[in-house]
Amino acid sequence: MYEILKESKKTKARLGKLKTAHGFIGTPFFMPIATKAAVKHLTTGEVKSLGAQIILSNTYHLYLQPGLDVLKKQGGLHKMMNWSGPILTDSGGFQVFSLSKIRKIMPHGVEFNSHIDGSRHTLTPKKVLEIQKIIGSDIAMILDVCPSSKDSKAKIREAVDLTTAWAKEAKKYKKTLNSKQLMFGIVQGGLHQDLRERSLKDLVKLDFDGYAIGGLAVGESNQEMYSVLDYLVNQMPEDKPRYLMGVGTPDNIVAAVKRGVDMFDCVIPTREARHGRLYIRKKSGFGAGFYETINIANAKFKNDKSSINKTNLKQYSRAYLYQLFKTNEPLGMRLATLNNLEFYLSMMSDLRIEIKKGKF
Repeated sequence: MYEILKESKKTKARLGKLKTAHGFIGTPFFMPIATKAAVKHLTTGEVKSLGAQIILSNTYHLYLQPGLDVLKKQGGLHKMMNWSGPILTDSGGFQVFSLSKIRKIMPHGVEFNSHIDGSRHTLTPKKVLEIQKIIGSDIAMILDVCPSSKDSKAKIREAVDLTTAWAKEAKKYKKTLNSKQLMFGIVQGGLHQDLRERSLKDLVKLDFDGYAIGGLAVGESNQEMYSVLDYLVNQMPEDKPRYLMGVGTPDNIVAAVKRGVDMFDCVIPTREARHGRLYIRKKSGFGAGFYETINIANAKFKNDKSSINKTNLKQYSRAYLYQLFKTNEPLGMRLATLNNLEFYLSMMSDLRIEIKKGKF
């Protein structure tokens, strides 16, 4: 299912190949976010042309809208989106637990009110897998409890215990499903090393197809996040993919790849694009200052004849993009999104090349 092709002699970076029901994926990789069945402002054809190998969608959002009946009639998310590549679906746990005022955690699952119409729903480890089977994703994430890193250690310990209990239930139920989906466990524990290590140890005993690190990039410093990765990644199974959820900036990703992480997702490139903030590659390699960020709405770009970037948008000037944002033309967000996703996906491609050549 997962094959390591090469390991860096300079860092702990790995070059690998992950097999899914919809094809192979080269690691390390980044997943563009298609939360509600769309990468904002782009078609699936455009996303593929940028080099995306896999996209991420969200169980919670798709369950509420369009709903399971529509997904069934459409033949699953791949057909509905016209996307032939792999899809990973988050369990929706993070979204549910962010609804702190309208949800209640129970031993059997979590009850919550829909943010759309206020209707009452319950997600359990079993139901989350049933939903993801209907969606038809290639990689299904288990339901977990995602506490804030600012919570007390006692509260985070409770979250770890419940996440482990739900993982056991999900693993048991998976055996009854006639599904080719891969299933990943999610390690929790906040910034507490003993809780992180216990969570990982308990999940490894269940033998998941891959292991995700959850509950980071939620307010802690970069150094705190890196400290967790320094001790935790070393203990994760070498023959399974390692997924750092919700991360992150280009610097975060490069630092995590050096520590042996294989999979990433984040809203940053598309969200920043909607606000006119662009990622621009400055030089080859991944040393300090290999990229910069610019705010295209800055007046200094009003008469800038230089191209937006030197790759997929070299035919458009920065002055033109400035004009689009100043006049609130939707095309501005589209072009900015194309720029940022191209930056992220080409960055991952370059990382894989450098690991292969032994230069990273």
